[in-house]
Amino acid sequence: MKTARIAFEGDIHSAVSTSEGLLLANGKVVEEEEVVWLPPVKPVTCFALGLNYIDHASELEFQAPEEPLVFLKGPNTFIGHNGRTKRPCDVTNMHYECELAVVIGHQAKKVHQQAAYDYVAGYTIANDYAFRDYLENYYRPNLRVKNRDHSTPIGPWLVDAADVEDPMNLNLRTFVNGELVQEGSTKDMIFGVPYLIEYLSSFMTLNPGDVILTGTPKGTIDTKVGDEVVTEIEGLGRLKNTVE
Repeated sequence: MKTARIAFEGDIHSAVSTSEGLLLANGKVVEEEEVVWLPPVKPVTCFALGLNYIDHASELEFQAPEEPLVFLKGPNTFIGHNGRTKRPCDVTNMHYECELAVVIGHQAKKVHQQAAYDYVAGYTIANDYAFRDYLENYYRPNLRVKNRDHSTPIGPWLVDAADVEDPMNLNLRTFVNGELVQEGSTKDMIFGVPYLIEYLSSFMTLNPGDVILTGTPKGTIDTKVGDEVVTEIEGLGRLKNTVE
């Protein structure tokens, strides 16, 4: 099942996709164009992976990490499908990053890889914009690069884990103004979803609503004001965002 959170006529609703449109929890059916799309989940703790694809690390001229390179993101960063993200006037490189987002469904502590998928509620798409100009040094890793307001569109759907046969074999694509600019597969992650759940839960408790952004493949380029960026993942949908 695919579920969404939307705003319609002043209220927030959960919605599911049907052939007639969006079916709201109150039984009303509305068109997708009539609603404001919200992030499909309210992230509790959000973990994000840096350099989790070898080809992306190479294009940025970094060594691939030997241990997951994880940082945290604040709730201020998330916006929904069809949202708008501001490009700061002082940046020269604002990169989109199409990423598989893993939503935790059950409290997890010291989980082995073999059982990791049992703790996943579902999956969605994230576009984790990076403002490369703000990369500072070892002591301030990715804070300004990855935590600007509204810099992480996510959605449109949360797809149940049971409906994603193999999350480690999904195609990812990004289009800017209709042109294909990034293409990869989750099978090329350095640290896969089961490993990341085992790694994180080995030293801290994961809770329902926690989100893991799993990194992006190569193909990131600069975006400009007015660009329409669409990130898509096989079986999960298409997430649209506009740079302003």
